[in-house]
Amino acid sequence: MLTIERTLDVAKSLAPQPVRKKKRNPRPAWEEPPTVIGEAAKGITLGGVLLVMLVPLWIIVVTSLSTQGAVNRAGGLVIWPDGLTFEAYRVMLEDTTVRTALLVSLGITAAGTVVSMAVSVMCAYGLSRSRSFAHRFLLTLLIVTMFVNGGLIPTFLVVTGLGGYGQWWSLILPSAISVFNILILRSFYSSTSADLIEAARIDGAGEWRILWSIVLPTSRAVTAVMALFYGVGYWNSFFNVMLYMPTDSEKWPLQYVLYTYVNRGNGMPGSVNSGFGTAFSQTAPLSLQMAVVVLTLVPLLIVYPFVQKHFRTGVLTGAIKG
Repeated sequence: MLTIERTLDVAKSLAPQPVRKKKRNPRPAWEEPPTVIGEAAKGITLGGVLLVMLVPLWIIVVTSLSTQGAVNRAGGLVIWPDGLTFEAYRVMLEDTTVRTALLVSLGITAAGTVVSMAVSVMCAYGLSRSRSFAHRFLLTLLIVTMFVNGGLIPTFLVVTGLGGYGQWWSLILPSAISVFNILILRSFYSSTSADLIEAARIDGAGEWRILWSIVLPTSRAVTAVMALFYGVGYWNSFFNVMLYMPTDSEKWPLQYVLYTYVNRGNGMPGSVNSGFGTAFSQTAPLSLQMAVVVLTLVPLLIVYPFVQKHFRTGVLTGAIKG
C-alpha cells in the first residue's frame, strides 16, 4: 500500500503541470495608471466631439420634418420637434428634377468608383512589384503630381479640347485617380507574402492570376476602404458639373441640384413651375432644403456601417506596412 502511494506521488510530481497564463498588462510599463481626472476629461472630450457631430444632423432632420409654422416660430432652423410632417419629403420626391438627379448621382458614383478602383488597383499592383518596368520612375512621377499640377484652367482646356464639355465622362475621368489612394494600395500590396506569390508563379500563374486570386483576396479590407473613399468623393462632387455641364439640368447630380437650390432659395432650376411648383405656399422652403440634404446623406449612412469594420485594418495596416 505504501509502495502504491509513493508511486502515485512520483507520477504526480513527474506529470506536466498546467501552465498558468499570466495576466497580460495592456498598459506599457512606462505609462502611468489613469487618474480620475484624466478619465473624466477623456469622457467629456469624447462626449463633446459626439455632440458636435450629432447636433447638426439632428437639427437638419428635425427642420426637414417641420411645418411652416414651426420654422417661422423658430426663426429658421428648428432644434426641438414642433408639428412634424413629411410634406417636404413628399413634395421633394414628386419633383422630377430631384428624382432624375438622384439616379444621375447613383450612376456616376457607381461607374466612377468602378473605373477608379480598376485603374488604382492595377497601377498600385504594378508599382508594388520591384521587377516591373520603370516602376521607380513612374512612382516618382505620381508623387510629383501630388504637389505640382497644371491647375484648373489647363485641365478645363484639356477636357473641353477632347470633347468632354456636356459629356458624362467629364464628371468621372478628370478625377478618376487619387495618388494618395494608389500609394496606400501599393504599400499594402508590397506587404503580400513573397513566398505565396512565388509559389503561385511556380504553379504557372501569371500576373493577372496572381492579382485576382491572391493579392485582392488577401487585401479585401484596404480595397473596401478605398472603394468607399472613391464612392464618397463621386457622390459629393459637384464642382465638375459647374465646369463641364452648367446648363443641362437633366444631367445634374443631386449635390449640384442641392447647391443650386440652396443658393437660389426659391426653386429648383430646370423644374416645372420654378422647381416645386405651388407647394411653397404650404411647405417651408427651408424644410425642403433640409429634406434634400437628408436625401444626400442617406446612401452614405446605409453604406458606411458595412465598410466601417475595415477602416482600422485597411487604412492603418496599409499605411504602416511596406
